[in-house]
Amino acid sequence: MRAMKDEHGYDMADGDTRGRMPGGRGEGPGGQCTCPECGYTMAHETGQPCYEITCPKCGAKMGR
Repeated sequence: MRAMKDEHGYDMADGDTRGRMPGGRGEGPGGQCTCPECGYTMAHETGQPCYEITCPKCGAKMGR
């Protein structure tokens, strides 16, 4: 059986997404997190996905 490689050349198991959600974009360290409900924005922090942050204004989950 031949090992599959990801876009960076690393070995990966069949169906392995390397911790990202399938189809996730992994947009990198910069940018903004935005609330889809009220429009509140805040700076994105490295290592903290926006979808895990709760909006401090309205309580909805943030997005990128």
